[in-house]
Amino acid sequence: MIYYMCKYTPVELFAGFQVPCEQLSVDGDSFETAEGLGHPNICGYGKALLEAALEQDVEELVLVNCCDVVRRIYDILKQNKNMSFLYLLDLPHKNGRAEKARFQKQLKNLLAAYEEYSGRRFQPELAWEACKKQDISPEEPGGQTCLSLQGAHGGTYLHQMIQKQYSIPVRDDTCSGNRRISAGEKPPESEEKFLENYADALLNQMPCMRMKNVENRRSFLQGVRGIIYHTMKFCDYYSFEYAKLKEHSEVPLLKIETDGTSQSQGQLSTRLAAFGETLSLTEPEKKMERKGKYTAGIDSGSASTDVVILDQHKKLVAWSVVPTGAGAAAGADRALSEALRQAGIEEADLKKIVSTGYGRETIGRGDASVTEITCHARGAHYLNPDVRTIIDIGGQDSKVIRIDSQGTVQNFVMNDKCAAGTGRFLEMMARTMELDMEELSTLGKHWKEEVTISSMCTVFAESEVVSLIAKNTPPSDIIHGLNKAVAAKTAALVKRIGGEEAYMMTGGVARNQGIVQVLEQKLGTRIYVSEYAQLCGAIGAALIAME
Repeated sequence: MIYYMCKYTPVELFAGFQVPCEQLSVDGDSFETAEGLGHPNICGYGKALLEAALEQDVEELVLVNCCDVVRRIYDILKQNKNMSFLYLLDLPHKNGRAEKARFQKQLKNLLAAYEEYSGRRFQPELAWEACKKQDISPEEPGGQTCLSLQGAHGGTYLHQMIQKQYSIPVRDDTCSGNRRISAGEKPPESEEKFLENYADALLNQMPCMRMKNVENRRSFLQGVRGIIYHTMKFCDYYSFEYAKLKEHSEVPLLKIETDGTSQSQGQLSTRLAAFGETLSLTEPEKKMERKGKYTAGIDSGSASTDVVILDQHKKLVAWSVVPTGAGAAAGADRALSEALRQAGIEEADLKKIVSTGYGRETIGRGDASVTEITCHARGAHYLNPDVRTIIDIGGQDSKVIRIDSQGTVQNFVMNDKCAAGTGRFLEMMARTMELDMEELSTLGKHWKEEVTISSMCTVFAESEVVSLIAKNTPPSDIIHGLNKAVAAKTAALVKRIGGEEAYMMTGGVARNQGIVQVLEQKLGTRIYVSEYAQLCGAIGAALIAME
């Protein structure tokens, strides 16, 4: 079995040896082996490739030097004595006459190497038949019936996870997807002629960003409902293309970034689901309607669970905020029971319940679940119809959401799987300073000397705070430094999305007066903070339940 990783791998050649090929699965949970063998700045895909090749006991592997990382992986794998056939194919950047001739020679060298290794004879007619099978294979879904997954290869796991989120097909247009090879209408007259046609076909398929001429990639934009663009840390090729798409494309675009593992599913799932909601690609599951005059929204967050009950006139009847604790389901039960008690009604009086937040799928409550992106948009519009940009700093992440005059999401960004600048970050800093959150909120307004927290990493920032405390720096000055750091990170998110007035701040951190004050200075405008700021997501969920 020949394993491979790149769309430019000549898999049909091995059909000429009657040897099957399979794309190497690079979906793992960690990089324990890879990080012990390679440089820490190798991209996640490179680490995943190395991990998969070693853990799956791959004996035969063909790599293509599509980037420097693959060269490094090849160097490492050469030292692996258990791999009996390892080959690095040299891929030209262009598809001109000289490059095709050179690539044809590279293919010939690969054939010779495999013939010597395996003792098999290459049969060009079988390789041509393998190409013909592709020619008659059904076309992948296109047009308005699909989404396009573009950018860097993220493994089968990523594609399958994305597909589960949507009711229409997701086409794999990543660097290893959308592979179409044709080696001519007639059987090859000779091995040499087949290799000539085949080299031309490989180099003229839909180009990846490794190639010099990538104009054909514009066809990915034609007619699709939306684009999910996947990038990977340390991979510049696709970061450049995303920047151009963001500037010039009118197709709805969502950027996601992974590290080559299946970690951080929570944030990724939220982004994907919110994107589907903006494109009307997700429909809540319909359940039996109860008789009642009220609706409830449950916002199951990482720090607190918030519940809101509305009457049939959209009036706020009752609400509750309880710590989520160790179990999201238990937290939801407590919060709902408290809100029902305040309202003086029974759960049977609730016509519909909608859940949102990170625990929305696991709390076992609600007739439907909707992402916090959509719910915060709806809730903010309810609280202030003039709002166009929402800043939500929650316990686990930060989001900036742009909405229109109807409260519909136009675009959104989230921080990347890091606690920096979130409520959790501030809780840790308060604990380090032996303060409660209320003191952290107010003390920072009374600073005297400028203090700069140079790192937004929660661990490193905590070390800086400890050092400042040791130097007898006043707590108010330290807190102001923390507020500046959080505001700077949040303002960067606002800039990325092109925030516009009027601004509203939601989530638990909206109660932090010091951060609101510094953020207003950063943005040069007033930020509206409702007395129900922390309930915004639950309010939006209750409104959606009513609809």
